[in-house]
Amino acid sequence: MNIIKTLPGPFLVFFGAVSLSFGGLIVKSFEGSTLWQILFWRSFFFIIVVSFFLLFTYKKKFFSALTKSGIPGFVGGAILSLGFASYVFAMYETTVANTNFIIQTQTLFLAIFGYIFLKETISKLTFFCILLAISGIFLMLGTSISPGEMIGNLVAFIMPISFAILILIVRKYPEVDMIPLQLVAGIFAMIIGLLMSPTIVISSTDIFLGFLAGFFQLGFGFIFITIGARSTPSAFVGIIMLTEAVLGPLWAWMFANENPPMFVLIGGSIVITAVVLQFLNKFLTKKKAY
Repeated sequence: MNIIKTLPGPFLVFFGAVSLSFGGLIVKSFEGSTLWQILFWRSFFFIIVVSFFLLFTYKKKFFSALTKSGIPGFVGGAILSLGFASYVFAMYETTVANTNFIIQTQTLFLAIFGYIFLKETISKLTFFCILLAISGIFLMLGTSISPGEMIGNLVAFIMPISFAILILIVRKYPEVDMIPLQLVAGIFAMIIGLLMSPTIVISSTDIFLGFLAGFFQLGFGFIFITIGARSTPSAFVGIIMLTEAVLGPLWAWMFANENPPMFVLIGGSIVITAVVLQFLNKFLTKKKAY
């Protein structure tokens, strides 16, 4: 695990975004489970992978690691669990396109919160990359944003806000291992899924998909992002995370026979361009403002 922590922060965030991008493909593969059942089983296996990480890292100091994160870890985990649940709720109350677009606003929240609370500066290039990436997301979704269903749309904003708060907490307290907050988030999310589901009994195939979603997609994704965010400016994290919106449709096209429209491909290319520009800004300059 120490090898992971030695990798550059931006690369870890990117690997985490790639892991999260498989979420749509996995959800589409479920045979008939409700979204609340998916939330329960995904959270269940998510708890397992985070527990393994903590046990492997801290061994006999496992429980002290949980308490070491203190109030920031507990608060961050609780807020993130609300983000997990709000995603499921939004899927019920509004369209998938609406939810996916709203989640991408995390880029704006990260840049704004980082500027307000962490006093992080934003260079002109990063600001341009944010606008470029957001325009790419608009183009990818086209006219899919529909009026109405206001409650679902408003609740969906909890996800990007909760994620932005999580990243800010990690950057505010970089000396503290914040991975335990993932365990808190998983526990709360699993409880929400349990309370909202009449039954948690699903098919063996769906349980396996829940394993893939919780153990690999969410587990590896959030662990990489949490570690990488410690040494990566908030606005930069937001830019990299937009690759999730590009790769998600790509996996669906490759493995689920979903052919994205041309404007999705063009919009995805714009987002990738913004990410590449930000990478160049990070590694080819020595400025502290990103």
